[in-house]
Amino acid sequence: MTGPVPELAERATACANRLLEADHVLLASHIDADGLTSAAIAAQALERADIPFETVFKKQLDEDAIAAIADTAYETVLFTDFGSGQLDVIGEYEDAGKLTPIIADHHQPADRETEYHLNPLLFGIDGASELSGAGASYVLARALADAQDGGAAAAADGGTLEAADETTARADNRDLAALAIVGAVGDMQASGGELHGANAGIVEEGVEAGVLETGTDLALYGKQTRPLPKLLEYATDVRIPGISSDEAGALSFLEDLDLELQRDGAWRRWAELTSEEKQTVASALVKRAVSRGVPASKIDQLVGTSYVLCEEPVGTELRDASEFSTLLNATARYERADVGLGVCLGDRGEALEQARTLLRSHRRNLSEGIDLVTREGVTTEEHVQWFHAGDRIRETIVGIVAGMAMGNAGISRSKPIIAFAEKNDEECKVSARGTHSLVGQGLDLSHVMSEASQAVGGDGGGHDVAAGATVPSGHEDEFVARADDIVADQLS
Repeated sequence: MTGPVPELAERATACANRLLEADHVLLASHIDADGLTSAAIAAQALERADIPFETVFKKQLDEDAIAAIADTAYETVLFTDFGSGQLDVIGEYEDAGKLTPIIADHHQPADRETEYHLNPLLFGIDGASELSGAGASYVLARALADAQDGGAAAAADGGTLEAADETTARADNRDLAALAIVGAVGDMQASGGELHGANAGIVEEGVEAGVLETGTDLALYGKQTRPLPKLLEYATDVRIPGISSDEAGALSFLEDLDLELQRDGAWRRWAELTSEEKQTVASALVKRAVSRGVPASKIDQLVGTSYVLCEEPVGTELRDASEFSTLLNATARYERADVGLGVCLGDRGEALEQARTLLRSHRRNLSEGIDLVTREGVTTEEHVQWFHAGDRIRETIVGIVAGMAMGNAGISRSKPIIAFAEKNDEECKVSARGTHSLVGQGLDLSHVMSEASQAVGGDGGGHDVAAGATVPSGHEDEFVARADDIVADQLS
């Protein structure tokens, strides 16, 4: 079988066959939404293949973390959603016979080769916009199912299966496509309102397997869980004067519509509306946006492709890929990756309740952080803008705060934003966020973070639209100056 991404099929098969040779495997993964879904996909694929494994999570795969992994009793290590950028260090342990790395990642690789390296960037596929870490893990999972016992999940003639029944979807791991899409959405790959490239192939398999539904819908966060007034009030990606960030305005807008907006004394949610009711609200939103002078290009962004996990209950954060990914990020940012993994693996009891508690705290911290940045403002250079939160914003969420603050009063969306937060007594965490429009003009924050951090004795990387670094404390001004110069060259 060629799998969902034909370009990666041969390499995925090689990686799968090597996993099947292992007596046991250490699964090491990143902790954000993409990392958690990557780990969950890999874990289920390994379990179904009867390969013993243990899972560990790392917030950062630095030299100490790699040394600790190499010091374990595991000879075979599967890295998901990281590892490519650290291949130079991992390779030293591989050369010393300490481990055999198998990498399913989508980040920019270091200047080093290894045999079992599954990364879309090696095959001409954009890892920032076309395939996430979870997508790479999914490609590996599909190959692993096919490789077992000569391809038990494949058609007898060597072709691909098209049946969408639950048993078949589980046998060939297509049921894991839903998690791959959550990872891609969480990694901000739904640019222009939808997933494309290699991700589209995974979406297609998820739909065929009966675990995903797609459709054109309002492109606002919170359609499953937020009461309608809050859905509109908090929708700030496309700002509509008199509604966005305006509690009374959003309420008044809805009350002017001839709809049943409350039932049993409670506001209904978008997911509970009929198709006709959704059309009424959407049309009124567009009309209001036009009347208030919102640019046509922005109005177009009000509508996008929805990715629904159709096996999850309506009205829960697990049914919408965007809300699911936010829930997972909430567990990761507060060092409870185990909770996020539990949710991904189907725990709808204790793990889900813990995740929801963390999400409430996460939202509160984000709100306070955004208020802080908006109130104090940013320092504007010629090509970048930046702020230093010190210890007032957690270093694990400062990047999210920076991205969400863009567009607020005094914070431009026409320049990338760089955020600093205290990591420890000796180091600062740096997070950078841009826009897809800036990326289209040449911005590559992965390169910016890598080059600027190395210039001051740090290390960094990531994606073109979002990246991060760790730098020695006291070198922030030097870092900003270097980043400003690099961005100037990219956007010139």
